[in-house]
Amino acid sequence: MVKESELSEEELEIARIRLPREGEVLGVVEAMVGGDRMRVLCEDGKERICRIPGKLRKKVWIKEGDLILVMPWKVQSDKRGDVIFRYTPTQASWLKKKGYIKNLQV
Repeated sequence: MVKESELSEEELEIARIRLPREGEVLGVVEAMVGGDRMRVLCEDGKERICRIPGKLRKKVWIKEGDLILVMPWKVQSDKRGDVIFRYTPTQASWLKKKGYIKNLQV
């Protein structure tokens, strides 16, 4: 087993990658709408208005073009969702290489 201190920063980033679970979809931020909301083009072909929940609001900074993980709401699931996770460029390229991203331009 390899110790965490022996891994490079890039390998450590990929080792901690968050994969989509059931009900979650990947998406790319198209535009910031304001009020901690953004328009996201999701992998299932739907465009959703997503908000950044309070627990992530000050910890994660999201900009246009970022790859994010979205949890659609139970009500209005085709139009609304919450941001769960933001991927770094290294993690996004790894996901694309492994085939998790098919219909999105990252």
